[in-house]
Amino acid sequence: MEDDDDVLTDREYEALAGFRKALREFQAFSSSAAQACGLPTQQHQALLVIRAAPKGSVVGVGMIAEELLIAPHTAAELVGRLESAGLVSRAVDPRDARRVALSLRPKARKILSKLSRTHLEEIRQLVPKLISTLQRISGEEKNSR
Repeated sequence: MEDDDDVLTDREYEALAGFRKALREFQAFSSSAAQACGLPTQQHQALLVIRAAPKGSVVGVGMIAEELLIAPHTAAELVGRLESAGLVSRAVDPRDARRVALSLRPKARKILSKLSRTHLEEIRQLVPKLISTLQRISGEEKNSR
């Protein structure tokens, strides 16, 4: 039996559904844009992880696995495919010879730059819808009226 305090309103269900739909729409856009540039979605995401890492940090297979929420062996296979495609290079981490540091090759930088520009444009278009949806979920919409 449900407690009355745990019952969600119709608007909360609508907001949750709207949020999930917005996420799916962005994911579909992202997958399509990556495919148009010749990249599977996961490869695009891995390139973004490498590029977005703070200056001076070392990106290795472990970080790829952690950021993409995949198993380390899956990340290692992904990095192998990126390397075979000429998108990343591996080097021994100068601070820890047991680790491998990944870096983007010029081809990857060019593809990622193009993809990132189109993704930012898409996100900027989604912002008003996402803000509205998140306000409904957080209850701020009620307070702002």
